[in-house]
Amino acid sequence: MKTIKFIIVALIIVVSDYTFKINAQQNSNFQESSEFDALAVTIKEKMEKHKLYGLSVAVFEDYKVIWTQEWGIKAANSDDKIDANTSFSTASTSKAVVAMLCGVLEEKGLIDLDSPISKYLQRWKLPKSNFKKSGQITWMQLLSHTAGTTQGGFADFYEGDKIPTIVQSLKGELLPRYDKEIGFIFEPGTDWEYSGGGYVIIQMALEDHFKKPLAELMQEHILTPLGLENTTMKQPNEDGFLTNVAKVHNSKGEIIKTGLPITPQVAPSGMWSTPSDLSVIAIEMQNALRNKNNKVVSNAVAKRITDIVTLDKIGGWSAGWRRSFGIGNLDWFSHGGSNTGVGGEFMATMNGGNGIAILANGDKPNRMPVMGFLRNEVITMRGWKKPIQKSLLHKAPQELISAIQGPYLDFLFSAQVIDKIFEENGEVYINSPLFEFILNKKKNKMFYLGNNTFKIEDYPNYVQFNLSATNKFEGIVIYRDVDKKNKVIIKKEAVRNHKTELINAFMQNDINDAIITYKKVKKEAPSLNYEAMLNEFGYQFYIENNMEKAIAVLEFNAKEHSSSYNTFDSLGEIYELTGAIKKSIANYKKAAALNNSDDYKERVAQKVLELTRKL
Repeated sequence: MKTIKFIIVALIIVVSDYTFKINAQQNSNFQESSEFDALAVTIKEKMEKHKLYGLSVAVFEDYKVIWTQEWGIKAANSDDKIDANTSFSTASTSKAVVAMLCGVLEEKGLIDLDSPISKYLQRWKLPKSNFKKSGQITWMQLLSHTAGTTQGGFADFYEGDKIPTIVQSLKGELLPRYDKEIGFIFEPGTDWEYSGGGYVIIQMALEDHFKKPLAELMQEHILTPLGLENTTMKQPNEDGFLTNVAKVHNSKGEIIKTGLPITPQVAPSGMWSTPSDLSVIAIEMQNALRNKNNKVVSNAVAKRITDIVTLDKIGGWSAGWRRSFGIGNLDWFSHGGSNTGVGGEFMATMNGGNGIAILANGDKPNRMPVMGFLRNEVITMRGWKKPIQKSLLHKAPQELISAIQGPYLDFLFSAQVIDKIFEENGEVYINSPLFEFILNKKKNKMFYLGNNTFKIEDYPNYVQFNLSATNKFEGIVIYRDVDKKNKVIIKKEAVRNHKTELINAFMQNDINDAIITYKKVKKEAPSLNYEAMLNEFGYQFYIENNMEKAIAVLEFNAKEHSSSYNTFDSLGEIYELTGAIKKSIANYKKAAALNNSDDYKERVAQKVLELTRKL
């Protein structure tokens, strides 16, 4: 609810002022209800267009929930409607709540987040590596994805599958995506890389140290104290699992296996919840940050787990929370979650008590266009935006504009996309596919602050361009605070290189023209990991619902890297998702023939059997 400020001049007008407030409140409530009702109708239409079965949302403002709404059904071929208490698999959103738990446990004196996590591990020990500090990685490094651990994310399991223990998971056993033990890819504390496996290490440390499952610890220290009855970290194959849940669906709208994914890796992706419960969690954090009305999380804990640890690659990450969004020129803490057939996000402002939580039971092409539209409409409708202070702005020198114009390998979030800086009517703008994807905006204004530094609309960090004495572009400095703590220095070669040319070609051109550029770049820079890049391009097109291009890129990748099982595995998956079952089976079989792992061959055999039944 937007606050209306009144100035009381004298006691005599108190009564009339009070009456006016009531009338204003009633009018505001009517307008607010009308706006949300209209939005609810539009969302229903968009769900039908994108074949999304179920969606649930909670919107909070000024530290209280102001709107909840549910659409659709829990499962295909069912009349069982989603209600306010229907829980969804929240996937990676679990990580943010695990970080809260760790902060609370530390304040109680039960763990030390700055100490080596190896002290708490009993069932498994950290693997040896060539990095000197890998044996001393801390809880905070794992929580903030700065420990250098591998295993980004995990495949889902269902009843009837061979489900690994977390010891097996860390050893790389029974995992569709990994065939070796979790390892290290950089010296801890020197870089950032998203690691679900790092959170499995946290899960093991918590369970070994406290001698109880993570689900029980979470229930005891977070969920029960906050009164969250529709949130759990228990899994569908465990006693006490929730009964009012939404099932997961593939992009064709079919229930995936039983519809109830089982996640042994509970810490990184095993929580089930509702938008209303997620809102309670977010508001608790917001209240703790302002040190008012908080019940479970203290001000000190809230600051500790939301303070930015690194700006590397992601543009801002704390202990468990993403801090890289600046939508509306506001500062947000957030976390999304995305598993096959289900996902959502919740985000909240660091100040002011505003935010939104959304969960949906469809695959990426089905849910993401609807969720993105809903989020942006709410933010616009509620006026969650802070203007850039005009008094701080200057006119950018023409020599600076000339030097920085052109394409860059994304430096805002380090995604595999191309950013383009350009001048239009005397103003400087940036086009970023990430802004297009998140906000549906083709350009964001760059406000010049002096000293070669810009504040980009909807982005929380400052961007400073380094120029040579002859005004040639040399690099970029990204920082959040005036003292430039955690600043990131990006050299020219990192953002304008062969990779820039290659990504630009695949994103902007048709597949045949892109392949011509690919062949040229490969001759000039043979050491690049082309297999990984092409694979990522294919999945990016899939997320954007450009199935034709996704298949074309992944088919080309399989031809280029015909000895890699992963290229055929990816192609098999994309064909499966698009309903080309025979082609999916053929590519899965090729992948199995190239992989020496008996576990992998067995999983592929089960997959082929399932797909054959659909023919």
